[in-house]
Amino acid sequence: QVQLVESGGGLVQAGGSLRLSCAASGRTISIYVMGWFRQAIGKEREFVASIFWTSGSTSYGDSAKGRFTISRDNAKNTMYLQMNSLKPEDTAVYYCAAGRLGADGGLQYDYWGQGTQVTVSS
Repeated sequence: QVQLVESGGGLVQAGGSLRLSCAASGRTISIYVMGWFRQAIGKEREFVASIFWTSGSTSYGDSAKGRFTISRDNAKNTMYLQMNSLKPEDTAVYYCAAGRLGADGGLQYDYWGQGTQVTVSS
């Protein structure tokens, strides 16, 4: 089992920045990839960014490209999301997730954090 705890959410004005953290504990050796997702009220969950735990290779959703940066500190078993130039439409609950390589070659996110609220005021 892997436990994930997010932190760093809050209220920020448009154009501001926030850095989210996700601390992993438990069987962290099993982690293949970690990612950030978000869900706004009335909308479906949206992929934000992911990072492969060993290689550090990253991927971003369209809404995050050019503004957000995902990173990790393997020694601390912690993943980060630096969010710059925030917009009101970035308002959502942000979740971190940890996953593995599935049997079909796709990514399978098995573990999720409780979420942290990010609110961007206009």
